Amino acid sequence: MTTKIFLVRHAEAEGNLFRVAHGQYDSVITPRGYRQLAYLRERFKNQRLDAVYGSDLTRTHTTASALYVPRGLAFRPLPLLREIKLGAWEQLSWGQIQRLDRRMYVDFNKRPDLWHVDGAETFAQVRDRTLAGVRRIAAENPGGTVAAASHGAALRTLLGTLQGMSLEEIGATGHGDNTAVSLLEVEGEEIRVVFRDDASHLPAAVSTFRRQSWHKDDAATEPGLWFRVSAEGEGRRTEEALLDESVSGVISMALEPDALRITDYRIVPALRGQRYGIQLLGQAVQYARAQDRETVVLDCPEDLKGYFLQYGFAPRGGELALDLRRVIREIPTLG
Repeated sequence: MTTKIFLVRHAEAEGNLFRVAHGQYDSVITPRGYRQLAYLRERFKNQRLDAVYGSDLTRTHTTASALYVPRGLAFRPLPLLREIKLGAWEQLSWGQIQRLDRRMYVDFNKRPDLWHVDGAETFAQVRDRTLAGVRRIAAENPGGTVAAASHGAALRTLLGTLQGMSLEEIGATGHGDNTAVSLLEVEGEEIRVVFRDDASHLPAAVSTFRRQSWHKDDAATEPGLWFRVSAEGEGRRTEEALLDESVSGVISMALEPDALRITDYRIVPALRGQRYGIQLLGQAVQYARAQDRETVVLDCPEDLKGYFLQYGFAPRGGELALDLRRVIREIPTLG
């Protein structure tokens, strides 16, 4: 009796967009991620599914909603499918991680067998628990066809293991784009990878990977900003963004009773249009959540409104506001 399990990487989430390390930090899906989910839903439109699982983090639960909601199924949370716990790396920008420990940064992608960070899981632990998760899903659905949403590093580790690779060998394999689909067939104790990391349902304009280069680099590195607090006090905070050791941008924020207000948001002209500015927004979002604010607001010149609207801001009175609540929103239709 064969059980089929479709494994789906979550749609684009804040960590992917802001270039921040989010392992078990509970981030949400971006506007582009929701567009990816519309294509994922279409891909599975005629596929029978008996159950839909996912890790218990918001970004995987949201991704799974593209599959379980149209079928009237219940979502089955499974913490065994969570992303790797990143310990001291959680919520640091990838640029900052490269600056602090470039060797471990490279090992994270290229030598997972050697990677170790304070407070983090090992990749061996991730391998063992995700494999246990797949076996549990198969045991609960003998002969069925199910889907399960998980995460990039967790899936890369699991799929490589099921293809007979050691952790060292897995470091030489590729990465799956957001909403990439893999298929397992489980029969008894045998688990076979039919295909992996297929994102053919995504048009180029919606793909996350088409906008990024790190996954193409041999060491999986990318130029990235790191941040330092330059002023803080009385509910205000300013962070400088640095590329290497040069100040390349600044973001200033002020706490209000029900929101975090961005009062200054600048990137040097030479870096504009290269997707560095969005990393400033990532700092504001994380700081707002740390201060228990569910909204980020700003007064925005008319010529910049389009920039912020594409990242989820919406008009509110005479300003723009970004809703940070961890809720599952309606997936758009195609077209």
